[in-house]
Amino acid sequence: MAPPTAPTGHVDLARVMSWLGENLADDAIVTNGAGNYTVWVHRYFRYRQPRTELAPISGAMGYGVPAAIAAKLRHPQRDVVAFAGDGCFLMYPQELATAAQHGANIIVLISNNGTYGTIRMHQERRYPGRVVATDLANPDFVNLAKSFGAHAERITSHEGFPEAFRRARTARRPAVLELVVDPAQLTPSFRLNM
Repeated sequence: MAPPTAPTGHVDLARVMSWLGENLADDAIVTNGAGNYTVWVHRYFRYRQPRTELAPISGAMGYGVPAAIAAKLRHPQRDVVAFAGDGCFLMYPQELATAAQHGANIIVLISNNGTYGTIRMHQERRYPGRVVATDLANPDFVNLAKSFGAHAERITSHEGFPEAFRRARTARRPAVLELVVDPAQLTPSFRLNM
């Protein structure tokens, strides 16, 4: 099933995953935490070797960034890409300091939709019209990342992603790419009526 096309001003995560699948080496390590953003990772990214995925099994938000740092320290020659939702990333943003201090030049892709997407989806399904405490008041992720010494950019369309990723890959320091995604598209197949 083809995913819906992201509206203007938003990144299409399916296209990002497709591009990464075509441009990352077979031994690249991909990590993630917990949240609806992982549906795009697991549906559209094709792992080509064993031991190239690090992901939680119990819904542990925040797992992806520390896991990526550990993977990069263990395999410094390999690309290591961490996926995080905005809420997931906010569990451990300070780990960018650890990455910078130890030369773990990971690339973090933050899927920013301004909400705890999984919780919001369950609220919408079970209690329509009764959404509570799922909207996020996010920091400026680019400036936050830069304050830790990371390379950082904000991406608002999938067309801008390839060049931004190349810059992140060659930055010679940890990198964060904030991907602004459609807040109504909670999964490839579940969309809010906003």
